[in-house]
Amino acid sequence: MSLPELHLVAAARPNLPKLAALWHALAAQPRFCRPVLLHTGQHQDPAMFDAHLADLGLPRPDVSLGVLSGGGHAALTGRTMMACAELWARRRPALVVVAGDVDGTLAAALAARKLGIRVAHLEAGLRCGDRDMPEEINRRAVDAVSDLLWAPDHDTAVRLLAEGHEPAAVRAVGNAMIDTLLARLPAALAQDLPLGLGEHLSAGGYGVVTLHRPANVDSRATLSVLLTALARVTARLPLVWPVHPRTAVRLQQFGLAIPPGVRVLPPLGYLDFAGLLARACLVATDSGGVQEEAAVLDIPCLTLRPSTERPVTLASGANRLVDPAALAEAVDEVLAGAWPAARPIPLWDGMAGARMVAHLRETLQRPAAPTLEEAAAAAARAASLAAALSPAPQRALQGLH
Repeated sequence: MSLPELHLVAAARPNLPKLAALWHALAAQPRFCRPVLLHTGQHQDPAMFDAHLADLGLPRPDVSLGVLSGGGHAALTGRTMMACAELWARRRPALVVVAGDVDGTLAAALAARKLGIRVAHLEAGLRCGDRDMPEEINRRAVDAVSDLLWAPDHDTAVRLLAEGHEPAAVRAVGNAMIDTLLARLPAALAQDLPLGLGEHLSAGGYGVVTLHRPANVDSRATLSVLLTALARVTARLPLVWPVHPRTAVRLQQFGLAIPPGVRVLPPLGYLDFAGLLARACLVATDSGGVQEEAAVLDIPCLTLRPSTERPVTLASGANRLVDPAALAEAVDEVLAGAWPAARPIPLWDGMAGARMVAHLRETLQRPAAPTLEEAAAAAARAASLAAALSPAPQRALQGLH
């Protein structure tokens, strides 16, 4: 008897470290399902996707849908939904796992549920409160249709319960990103730093910058303010910036230049970036994943956003929301040794994958919900049977004429 398939949907690069935790946890236990890695195609750049597979010990995707980015959120979501639906109509999995909050995640979740396929949301329940942010829209919508909701911490699980989700569906599993970070950190620290950066380790260190959120880089005025803030910081600390492709395009479109004191790098593979971050003295970022990694690595994190969907990192003491105008002062605080040490975050212990596998075992032993077509057919059969067993009402109606 063949094992049921479990489709792990990877759309963008940040999905991969999360899915890797589940993939390796499944491999470490007796097999009860066949995991299938499915790449929608949202990230095609080898530096943003392919290189990460080898770094994370993941195989090449079993299925590549080839749905490229472009055309806006609605177009990408629609094309991905159609491609997923076509695949799953002929190769139906027992359950689909989606991760995070990108457009491909939303598309896969909607396509699966409309076919009656159960969905697990890895990294469920995150909320920043900005309902206009594309990622916030996606994560709320994915949670609304998911059958299993894997929260990264207890507070997030409580939020999901308060939103009305069934207790059996919600599980505080921990942070899958941290599973991967802890497993790959020795290899990351063995990576060579980019040429010349090693000299800064003995001379006060360096800071890392990452910026890619639309709210920060899609506006010329906002991006210009951020560049000015970074220029002020370079008088205090050397900065290293692996520039995201989206940001590189916006810089060129707007005719803006990165300050000369910032070392510009191309997009990095997983191990290269983790090694760079782990040896930095601080990071200025708008990335949710970097906030999480910095909290565990005890790297002061200056989040260049007005809110975060990861408040647990703020509570840990490692992370703060920083206005660009106050960035240089926050850097001074770090360099003066006034930034507190990070406190451990419960459940961020490298065991999230094992907890997800346990929930999967429970779920796959239960019957799947019927598809819409199956439910309609069952209802029709029930109505027909009821009519056959209860002719009296029909006779009574006839007697009224």
